[in-house]
Amino acid sequence: MTGIYEFNTERLKLRQWRLDDYPMFAEMNACPKVMEYFPAPLSRTESDTFAAKISSLIAKRGWGLWAVEEKLNKSFIGFTGLHETPTELSFSPAIEIGWRLSEGSWGNGYATEAAKRVLRFAFEQLQLNEVVSFTSLTNEPSQAVMRRIDMRNANCNFNHPLVPADSELNEHVLYKINKQQWDEHGL
Repeated sequence: MTGIYEFNTERLKLRQWRLDDYPMFAEMNACPKVMEYFPAPLSRTESDTFAAKISSLIAKRGWGLWAVEEKLNKSFIGFTGLHETPTELSFSPAIEIGWRLSEGSWGNGYATEAAKRVLRFAFEQLQLNEVVSFTSLTNEPSQAVMRRIDMRNANCNFNHPLVPADSELNEHVLYKINKQQWDEHGL
């Protein structure tokens, strides 16, 4: 087993998943507002399976989609981290940065704060040359986070092969940041 990386920011802790995170994660994944830009909310079984998978990936390689908790009250609020892109995507292989936070934590800058720390890890510890992020063209809130962490629109939208072709969520926008851009902005 690889050592597991965990981080603190000013207000957040990014850590390995715990079983007591699963019920709150399932509640998030069942929430229509949280899952607005995904094909469908997740059942409890689907949510638990997803949490177990990303937890096992962290245990295996030391990094991934970390559980995020507010340090002040130690409450689980979602995840932020890195993940290998699905092989079905034309720009794979790549490492993507992603996040999903509970509705009650929105509007506090948590996604940006956590994502900045994750990018620092990606470029300093993992020595990656580039990190990508993508979302449905209609998901302006996530695109705003991408811009706040200085990612740039790659101007090569794509139809996501894992989203139904007739869905309004099918067209995705791709953002990127490379190590030089990150170094220039000192995030």
